[in-house]
Order: sequence, then structure tokens, then C-alpha cells
Amino acid sequence: MPEGTLVGPADEPGNQVPPLAGYNAYTADPALVAAVTRLFGAGSATDGELTGLGALAGSFEAREWGRLAEANHPILRTHDRYGRRIDEVEFHPAWHELMTVAVGHGIAAAPWLEDAGTLRHTARAAKMLVWGQVEGGHLCPVSMTYAAVPALAADPMLAAEWTPRLASKTYDFGLRDLATKAGCLAGMGMTEKQGGSDVRANTTRATPVPGDGREYTLIGHKWFTSAPMCDVFLVLAQAPGGLTCFVIPRVLPDGTRNSFRLQRLKDKLGNRANASSEVEFHNTRAWRLGDEGRGVATIIEMVAMTRLDCVTGSAALMRAALAEAVHHTRHRMAFGKLLADQPLMRNVLADLALESEAATLTSLHLAAATDAGSDESARLFRRIGLAVAKYWVTKRCAPFTAEALECLGGNGYVEESGMPRLYREAPLNSIWEGSGNVNALDVLRALAKESGVWDAFCTEVGAARGADARFDSAFKELKDEVASVDETGARRFVERMALLLQGSLMLRYAPPESADAFVASRLGGDWGRTFGTLG
Repeated sequence: MPEGTLVGPADEPGNQVPPLAGYNAYTADPALVAAVTRLFGAGSATDGELTGLGALAGSFEAREWGRLAEANHPILRTHDRYGRRIDEVEFHPAWHELMTVAVGHGIAAAPWLEDAGTLRHTARAAKMLVWGQVEGGHLCPVSMTYAAVPALAADPMLAAEWTPRLASKTYDFGLRDLATKAGCLAGMGMTEKQGGSDVRANTTRATPVPGDGREYTLIGHKWFTSAPMCDVFLVLAQAPGGLTCFVIPRVLPDGTRNSFRLQRLKDKLGNRANASSEVEFHNTRAWRLGDEGRGVATIIEMVAMTRLDCVTGSAALMRAALAEAVHHTRHRMAFGKLLADQPLMRNVLADLALESEAATLTSLHLAAATDAGSDESARLFRRIGLAVAKYWVTKRCAPFTAEALECLGGNGYVEESGMPRLYREAPLNSIWEGSGNVNALDVLRALAKESGVWDAFCTEVGAARGADARFDSAFKELKDEVASVDETGARRFVERMALLLQGSLMLRYAPPESADAFVASRLGGDWGRTFGTLG
């Protein structure tokens, strides 16, 4: 120590919590481990892959990737040094590290080329629950790539061209001749500035090119196009026959750049590692996907899968916030005891843990419904279950993260803790792929117009009947109300649907004490209006 240096109490701080790193994000999550063991068997290959991925997700290195990717925002480059239009986005190296892991572990479109009849989508959801705890922004292009494949099935030629590229486990960044790329990513462009969720108000125009009737040119704009450096995009535009879905490659078959003008990047509340852009089309070449006038019906398969990832991503973020809160309270002293030993703090942590476990089980169960393939009852349940879960789980993420942040006190409000990054990310999934109102109304629309969805939902939820009288009573009340629900009461009704679905899953698959506490609080009325009010 240099002569004359003064050492005081501030130089050797006491009662400070060490960073949460160097742990396994999978094996430290008993709810996820139990679910994976139940679904795949003890010592399965999936369990082994998740153990390795969890070690990386909890490492100092990966956590630093997440911090750096968000701290160093993407940079838009519209032109090169010679004034030529390039419309590219530069990312920090940490972004590419995150993407390499996600794509390499098959969290993008790889499951679609794995054996049907296996739990391939459930395994992917479990991997996203683990890796999603590191950083949420890079999961946007990963999710869109995954979700694009079922929509591409509307055109066998386009599906054959793009699915193998999207299903690659090699992350190959950059706009180049597709013949030279080892893997590709997909994006989506639906909303426009004048319409938002009302995509039928879109004004982008598609004009057929003389020939086989599949190629068009587009003129117009998109208000939100995330991850604009993806290789291909599914977009909606007005064709002569009505709103239609199109495939737009950023690099054309002859190796030249398509017209895809990036006007600016959005200055967002969170999700800052991911670039979200405004795009203009100027005679942009596109290939029709599905029939003219069937754009919404075609792209809805992509929307369904991204909604699943909104649920899964929110569950992962909740788990990350809970892990930080538990870690902090196990190391921080107050009033002569560890925070984790204080009765009221234990009530808060237990309440958060129940919410996290229910979200995890919901995500995996919806992924398993996707694995059921052509099973009609599973399809009908998935149709309504996704909208219900998208409404509820994503909406719970923001208050959940705020409560977890509060467990750290003032330390949680400081950027260095990492909690503000989680807090800024928390509202996102409740907005993307339809806000709360859009999803609540979608549930009502499904109940009114799609035969069998209510019966499928009741069959799924009813699998837990007889296990708890409080659950049975709440389930009966829901069934009595379904005939009279209207738009004004849609949120309240969908909330109760979500809680009954989660209660059913907890009763069937969670430890008895967890299931009892969840049902007592969420369905039995033994709960306050904030977390930490368990009976």
C-alpha cells in the first residue's frame, strides 16, 4: 500500500452481498428440475444438456455478456463510406456470443427438423427457461426464427428453401449470398404506424410481378421490425386480393441486396440489446406465402409460437429476478439476522417462488401441447391456452420483478446490481404479440367462434378436480360465468381462467405444500393485494 494511504471503513465494506455468479441456473431451480425429470426421465439427455447450459448461464462470463450486450446498444449504419445504401446494424461482440449459444443449443428453429412425436418443443422451452435468464433481447430473433417455420408450411416450396437454413444450429451473422451461409434467422413485420395491432389497417401495397404469380413488389413501411439483420422476414401487405403474407429476403437469389431501408432504431425502455427498427419498402421484392387475402390466417401460426415464447421468456425473467432476490437475502444481514430468516421476507420470497413455479409449469405444459402435434384436443387447448397464458404470465412479470428488486432495497435500484435491466425488460412480453386487451379479446373470440376450445380447456383444467375443494369451487364458478362474460369483463374472466389453469398444474405436478399455498392464495381468497401476503 502506498505510504500515506488512508484506510477507513468504506474501503473494507461489510455486510455486502457477493455477485450471483458461478452457479448452475438449471440445477438451482428445483421446480424446473422436477418437471424435466417427470417429462424426460432421470438422467436423460435433455437433463444433461440443461445441466451444461445451466452452468454456462450462471457463469461470470455469460452474465457479463448479458450486461455488455445491453450497455452497448446496436448502431444503425444506413450508408457505407462511399455513400452506398447498406442498411446494416452493428452489435457488440457480447450479442454474438449470446446468439451463438442460443442457436447452437437449438433454441431457434432446430426442433422442427427433429423427430416428430418426441418432446422436442418441450425440451426447447426448458432450454429457453434456463438461457433466457441471461439476457432477454437476443431471444427476439431466436423466437421469430422458431416461429417462422410453421407459417412457412403454407407454401411447400418456400418451406423447403428456408426451413433447413433456419433450423441450423450454426449462428452465421451478416448479409451475404445465402449459398455461403451456414445458418439463417427470420424476422416479422406486421404493425404499421397508423394501425398498430389493427393490421387490417395496413397500407403497404403489394403489386404482382408478371410470371408465375408468386413474386410481388412492395411499397410501404413497417413501424416495428425487430432484429432487422435477420436474413428473411414474414410481412403483411395489401395485395389485389386483400391482406396477404409475404416472404422478404434481405439478400436476393442473385446475391444482391433487396430494398429494405432502415429509417431509424427505436429508443426503447428496455430490450436495448436487440435492435428494433422502422423499415420502408421501395419496390422491395417479395414472395407470396399462402393465398391472397389470407395474410392473417397465414401468419397467425407464427404469432402463436411467438406468444408461447412470450410466456416462456417472462417465466425465465421471473426466475432470474427470484434468484437474485433469494441470493441477496441469504447474504444480507438486518436487525441481527439474515434477511432470508426474517418471517416477512420469507413470506415475500415464498410468494414469488409460487408465482415463478406456476409460470414455469404453464410454459412447459403449453410446449408439450405443441409436441402433441395433430391431437385435436391438444390443438384446441393450445389455441385458447396460449392466449390465456400470454395475457396472465406476461402481465405478472412486471410486478413480480418490482417486488424482487425491492428485496435488494436501494442496492436493487442501482444499475450495477443488474435488477434495473430485468425491471426494464419485464413489461415487454405483455406488449409484444398483442397487448393485454388484444389477448383477452382473443380468448372471447375463440370461445364464441371456435367450437371445442372451451371443452378442451375445461378438460385440461378439470384433470385436477377432486384434489382441493377450493379449486373445485372456483372451477364451478368459472363454468357458471362463461355464458355471460362480455368485453367489459374479459380481463377478469381470463385472469380466472389463467389462475385455474395454473392451479390445476400445481395440484397435479408441484409438491403438495406448494400446491396448497398456491390454491389457498390465488383461488381460495387467503391472499392480499401484493406479494408477501400469504396466509
